[in-house]
Amino acid sequence: MRRKILVGLWISLLFCAISFLFWQNEIKYTLPTPIPQNFHQIAIGNKVDLKCCITDNRPVFIHFFNPDCPCSRFNIPHVSGLIKKYGDRINFKIVVLNKKKNFTIEEIQKKFDAKIPVYFDESIAKNCGVFSTPQAVIVDPSHNLYYRGNYNKTRYCTNADSNYAQMALESLLKQTKTPSFDALALRAYGCSLPKCSK
Repeated sequence: MRRKILVGLWISLLFCAISFLFWQNEIKYTLPTPIPQNFHQIAIGNKVDLKCCITDNRPVFIHFFNPDCPCSRFNIPHVSGLIKKYGDRINFKIVVLNKKKNFTIEEIQKKFDAKIPVYFDESIAKNCGVFSTPQAVIVDPSHNLYYRGNYNKTRYCTNADSNYAQMALESLLKQTKTPSFDALALRAYGCSLPKCSK
């Protein structure tokens, strides 16, 4: 009888530990990021102030990134792939949002295996209506917000049917109507700003 109780307790403890790990590493990152109290919404189609990072007439793709955010780290290969695939037609930028550590431009470029501009300016996130990482922002050549949202409905960006940022890029490049996306594409998930914690 005593042995059954100990085995039952051990199984219960094991189940709790597995559940906790699953929560810490998976479930909590699928929950929407809370909208900050002082958040100012920037609507799709509005002009975006990006004087700092517009250098030519190509569309601009800004990747909002926090090296300490697990969601940001998981999609590095996907973002690197986008840079390689569209880099000749799209003006890619990375905005690092992290108040705890100082990262160099070279460290960030090495993570993405790309020599693209890197900024450490939180005002860019505010100007684009971004309050979590990772987020993708696409600005058309007229400096209008074309897309702001998630990369994919999966953390590892492995579902080709929900490559939202890539779909928006393709639509912009083909000059077709902006695709309509569901809430999974447009609702912010990931690490919240300014502390970039979940």
